[in-house]
Amino acid sequence: MLERAGTRAFLYNLHEGSPLQMQWLFYGQSELPVAVQTWELPPGGFEGMHSHAEPGRPLEEIYVVTEGTGQMTVEDETYSVAVGDAVLARAGTRHDLLNTGKGPLKVLVIWGEPRPADYSDFGSAKMARVARTDASPD
Repeated sequence: MLERAGTRAFLYNLHEGSPLQMQWLFYGQSELPVAVQTWELPPGGFEGMHSHAEPGRPLEEIYVVTEGTGQMTVEDETYSVAVGDAVLARAGTRHDLLNTGKGPLKVLVIWGEPRPADYSDFGSAKMARVARTDASPD
């Protein structure tokens, strides 16, 4: 099944931020327990400071920059982000994304309810564990 970039995109305002273009990939088709979305923020565009700590429905988000530059604030830390960078916003943390570049900021956003998942039998999980052990923490 293929979903082409932009074919089901729409404008949306998140968390009192500025309008952004969003595409919810495979909405209503995938049975994975996460949402996978592409967002495009115009220069100066922002998501809006918020958290996902609603009782009974906490959400965790991963942001992966695919084009452009921006600034991601998570609690009291602000990070400059560029292509290939990823940021984790754990459930309940206040966070915001801002496009600081002259062109669009494109991100892949994966979000859902945090819960344990065991992928330890997969070879890539074993290699990721080794890579995290050998790498310096950020």
